[in-house]
Amino acid sequence: MKLVSAVRRLVRSLLFAAENPLLGTWKLKSYVATTEAGEKSTPYGEHPSGYLSYSADGRMHAIGTADGRLAAAQSKLLNDGDLAALHRTMFAYAGAYSVGIQTLIHHVDVCWNPLWDGTDQIRFFALSGNTLKITSQAIDPLNGMTTTYVVFFERIEKPGRRRSGASLLS
Repeated sequence: MKLVSAVRRLVRSLLFAAENPLLGTWKLKSYVATTEAGEKSTPYGEHPSGYLSYSADGRMHAIGTADGRLAAAQSKLLNDGDLAALHRTMFAYAGAYSVGIQTLIHHVDVCWNPLWDGTDQIRFFALSGNTLKITSQAIDPLNGMTTTYVVFFERIEKPGRRRSGASLLS
């Protein structure tokens, strides 16, 4: 009975993987927020860093940081202001996910923002080649305005094999 259950899970996982164009890892390219008044901003700067990954087992994780983040010296103790600035210039969360036709739901298990823990974050997506565009809308907690967020990612290709004869040290 356990073998049959394991085979069923494997088959479901393979079918999910075959139908899911989001599988893999995506590199963050841009993050733009536009308020209902039409004001645009780049909350994580012009060149944010980050990754978004979707796995065949239905799990996802996202992490992003702003460009120009505080880089404290190793010997420096961070004060509350430093820690708050670091928190404001990043995002991270993980959980399960569901994919529909141009709709994506992140079922958040753990998040840098505890208000998101246990929530469903609804996103809309569009794929064009190796570019993933994710759009969402929410009330911005900083200004109280309805804001549309448009985030672009680029698919990271699987690393190629090393050429034969290539040295690991060269």
